Amino acid sequence: MNRLTNLFQHKTADVLNVYFTAGFPALHDTVPILRSLQDAGADLVEIGMPYSDPVADGETIQKSNQQALDNGMTVGKLFEQLQDIRQQGITVPILLMGYLNPVVQYGVERFCQQCQAVGVDGVILPDMPLEVFEREYKALFARHGLQTVFLVTPQTAPARVQQLDAAADGFIYLVAAAGTTGLQTNMNADVDAYLQRIKALGLRNPTLVGFGISDAASFRAASRHTTGAIIGSAFIRLLQSTSAEQRDAAIREFVAGVRPLQVA
Repeated sequence: MNRLTNLFQHKTADVLNVYFTAGFPALHDTVPILRSLQDAGADLVEIGMPYSDPVADGETIQKSNQQALDNGMTVGKLFEQLQDIRQQGITVPILLMGYLNPVVQYGVERFCQQCQAVGVDGVILPDMPLEVFEREYKALFARHGLQTVFLVTPQTAPARVQQLDAAADGFIYLVAAAGTTGLQTNMNADVDAYLQRIKALGLRNPTLVGFGISDAASFRAASRHTTGAIIGSAFIRLLQSTSAEQRDAAIREFVAGVRPLQVA
């Protein structure tokens, strides 16, 4: 069973997804950060594949993308880093988040094969049109056990949301506000109403809300009508401001500050 499927079967609320950029702050930080997030209690981890033109991302993540590229990170290098993680005790579900162009340049089938080989569970490609996915990639992704996540915004029409929900098999990523990642999102009445509207649609997939989630208060507010929330820019800022020696402890403190480690 896909690890994402297993997660959402066993946990239906307060799911915490943390995003970071592969190869940032330093090229070989990817796996240590992944392990620290697992140990700190993150439910799933979204690893960004750096790209030179990340149009859906705000300044913080854009800068992390550029630094990772300057460090020498590539899609191929990322797969090399992830090669033995499942044999080394990494059990947390992993998503690769990025843009279609680097995946196409790498080779879509080769990309899917490598995801399956290293134990990646799903992908988020914000600039991949639904129609292109269904026509060209859906069967390929399924053959390699890759689940697909689609983004929904407050402006997405209900009928389109239903289409995306029918095509997705990971979760639905609810963008809390129009714009790019990292914009501070106040969980105001408009956002609350948007999340309630989505909840009322009765989607078959779990929903995680992101863009502007940064602390316990915004995580709780965002999770009230959803399965959980995604934190990205706030975590990138933590990585920017923390030395390698202090990082593990800082990640544990960060995750505990958003949602205390839950003990079964």
